[in-house]
Amino acid sequence: MSVNVATGEQIQKFNIFDAKDVQQLAPGLELTNTTGRNNTTTLRGVTFDPDQGTAPAVQVYYNEVPTDAQTAYTALYDISQIEILRGPQGLLRGLSAPAGSITIGTRRPNFDTIEGFMQSTATDRAGYNVQGGVSLPFSDTLAIRVAGLVDGNRLNNVTNVNLGERSRSRTESARITLGWRPSDALSAYLTYQYLTADNRQFQQVVGSGNEPVYSPAIFVGFPLKDPSFVSGPNLSPSDYGAVSEGIFRNQNETHLVNLAFDYDLGGSTLSFVGAHQFSKLKIQRDLDPSNAVPNYIQASKVITPYKVDTAELRWSTNNQEGLGGGLGIFYTKQTGTTIVDQRNDSFSFPLDPNGLIPGTTIPNRFPVGVHVVVPVYTRTWSFNANLRYKTGPLTIEGGVRYSILKAIQTTQQTLDLGPFPDFPFPGAPADYVLTVGPTEIIPANLQKRVNKPITGGVTVNYALADTMNAYFAYGHSFRAGSTGVSVPAAISDDLISTRAEKTDSFEVGLKGSVMDRKINYSIAAFYQKFNGFLSRFTAIQYNCPEINGQCDATGPAINNAIDSTNGGFDFNYNANAKVKGIEASIDARFIDTWDMNVSAAYTRARFSNALVPCNDFDGSGSPNQNGTPKITGTGNVSYCRTSGRMAEVPDFSLTANTELRIPTGDYTPFIRALFTYRPGFHSDQVNYDYRSRELLNLFLGVRGPDSRWELTAFARNLLNQKRITNISLGNGISPTSQPLGPTGAIPYDSGYRLVNVMNPREFGATLNFKW
Repeated sequence: MSVNVATGEQIQKFNIFDAKDVQQLAPGLELTNTTGRNNTTTLRGVTFDPDQGTAPAVQVYYNEVPTDAQTAYTALYDISQIEILRGPQGLLRGLSAPAGSITIGTRRPNFDTIEGFMQSTATDRAGYNVQGGVSLPFSDTLAIRVAGLVDGNRLNNVTNVNLGERSRSRTESARITLGWRPSDALSAYLTYQYLTADNRQFQQVVGSGNEPVYSPAIFVGFPLKDPSFVSGPNLSPSDYGAVSEGIFRNQNETHLVNLAFDYDLGGSTLSFVGAHQFSKLKIQRDLDPSNAVPNYIQASKVITPYKVDTAELRWSTNNQEGLGGGLGIFYTKQTGTTIVDQRNDSFSFPLDPNGLIPGTTIPNRFPVGVHVVVPVYTRTWSFNANLRYKTGPLTIEGGVRYSILKAIQTTQQTLDLGPFPDFPFPGAPADYVLTVGPTEIIPANLQKRVNKPITGGVTVNYALADTMNAYFAYGHSFRAGSTGVSVPAAISDDLISTRAEKTDSFEVGLKGSVMDRKINYSIAAFYQKFNGFLSRFTAIQYNCPEINGQCDATGPAINNAIDSTNGGFDFNYNANAKVKGIEASIDARFIDTWDMNVSAAYTRARFSNALVPCNDFDGSGSPNQNGTPKITGTGNVSYCRTSGRMAEVPDFSLTANTELRIPTGDYTPFIRALFTYRPGFHSDQVNYDYRSRELLNLFLGVRGPDSRWELTAFARNLLNQKRITNISLGNGISPTSQPLGPTGAIPYDSGYRLVNVMNPREFGATLNFKW
């Protein structure tokens, strides 16, 4: 299969401290965090948003155990190897995944000698990273390894101009691994890791800003902007500015216990991997990041505690020739209850959100607090069997996996209406709050899911020569659909629940070496077809029957021609799609002191004339936010036909790295470079032309005798490019406003688009000791 490998040595020498930076070593891989809370993985043009509530398109394994990206995509330390495996996965281990998997392995104890390292890094942008690890062998059979990390940085380097605060992050983690090797046949490793991360990341915006609140002159037909309510100043990408009036804080505390053992039975090996993870995520944010409603914070607080237990037992034969194979059984269960508390106020007019409608006793803001309880229960049992036959240059391997996937998804919602100090409920005190609920908002027929898919594949490998292999691979993958949690009430089932996704993939490749193995190469071509690809469409305006400003199935029928929208939401949806492409890489060491790698990928990943949720304010049938928010058609949302990109990434990508060493006795000066290229492209989803990106990191340093120490000075983004990597469709508008006034519908328009921008140039130095 197509594999990219990043060794622990490469990770250290290129100062890759964040797992998301591994994308600089693998073309076609994009690891992003566009909002500060959702780590998104895209591989071969296939993307996944963790908020979908489905199994990921790219499965992450941490010491052979499936792990969520929120835990794995943090600061890296004491890593032995990271592998990026492309194409459908889950035949021989773990969970089925349609686009690939990423395996992260930590270093294990050394049973023979004391060894370790210490590394310290500082940058001119307040970045710091201190990490280390040491192995202590107590005997030939018992050893321990201890490692730790403290990391801090400015994340996206954004400053909130309204709060005067910068984005910042701090991560602390410690890991201890106990190794036991009582005989040559048995080895076992028990690992415990603790991690705490505290990220305060503001969402960057670009635009001229706006005065979205109007003066009382609106009531005589002359809407005038109110200069006392301003979203913020004119901001360009290079300003790295945010304007939200509330904080955005993400805290993660995770305990992870992992056990792995291998027992050589002679003709076969019995292996086990298991883990227990307990994580608690806390999120505080302002749901109006573009400040469409100045002087008002739409506060949201989410607490997500969850437990994940995983176990897998595998048996496989050890023979290299003839007929062999293996069996496996896998189990995982996740439980936990997410609690969401947020403001969901509605505004009758685009006026002062804290005042009254001028000339009346009616408050402009209708206070609504939402309390959501989301119990989560998912369980997977799977059983796999595989056969392998090798004779001479030919190897054929194939297998199947039978899974039983069970999920229960419910959502209990409680509304707190009020208080209304200027217009209280009749006969009630001014501070009276009317509580409605809790109410189950997921229809009973959508709450429980059981899927029993059969997945698997086959690989044929033929050694054309001692230094050249050709292969063919077929894979079939499955992902269960999901029921949306905390979705607006009284909307159609297609916006609440998604059906299962199925995919078939075909790949051919060639791997080999030339010039006495001084040059290694690989090339692969692939084609993949998705039936019901599970995707996510963000910030979609919706409409629904309503009573007292809230979605209610018993409310009056909606009329999209005149009714205002109820706000924006992120919806999951199925869409057919096709992916095809080619990947190639060359690793070369022409001389002992010069290494080089160049890898490239071209992937065309497109929807297949799919009908998907969109914002279509002008009724053109294409995504846009031209004019007043409204719904085209008769549904709860607008729908657009698309054959556009499955992910906001270019078709082509390239990565290259090199190191040139100049030995001078005991000391070795060196120069390294790490380069990634992403061409520009047009996005239909957000109607924007992304510019090309050339990211160059340069390293200059010297290595001491026997490579015991190394001092490196480096520059990240040496070219200081400040290109937009992600942008929203249209200006941010209030997610809760219902602006129907005497002059018609006038939205709270922030004047800003939400963006992510390449981090600016950063200089730093790293000192590393080994023993």
